[in-house]
Amino acid sequence: MSDSKSTPSNVFNVETVRALVELMKQHDLSEVDLREGDQKISLKRGSQAPIYAAPAPMPVAPMQQAAVPVSVAAPAAGGGETAAPSDSHLVAIKSPMVGTFYLRPKPESDPFVRVGDHVSDDTVVCIIEAMKVFNDIKAEISGKVVKVLVKNEEPVEFGQPMFMVDPQG
Repeated sequence: MSDSKSTPSNVFNVETVRALVELMKQHDLSEVDLREGDQKISLKRGSQAPIYAAPAPMPVAPMQQAAVPVSVAAPAAGGGETAAPSDSHLVAIKSPMVGTFYLRPKPESDPFVRVGDHVSDDTVVCIIEAMKVFNDIKAEISGKVVKVLVKNEEPVEFGQPMFMVDPQG
């Protein structure tokens, strides 16, 4: 009389393992653990340890916002003061993003522009650092720089005026 427990047999033969691997592929399983009596098999697909990719830096496209004319309210009449020349023709160069404003390419360098400098639309007027990316900001208008409204290394907000330019200058 034959007793199945007395004759040890390998229930996890090559054909069984191949069938298990095929089932893992079909059902998109990454791990299978089976036990039959005192025999045990553990199958794992893929790499030994999970690989975590570093998050890709989000590209910050230098969103160039067109220079927008800024209207300045006229002082009330009858104040007895001489009216200052109107600034209504000045155009603001606004920040196209949130970040840190740099007036110089390097701390020891001269500023990109100074009050009185003439700029054209492709003149780089400053750098804004956003998420460790340094973005050249162009004037996008031709004219004379009349005011620098932000100090070097100060934070700027989206749409914040940074320079005032006289397009007639």
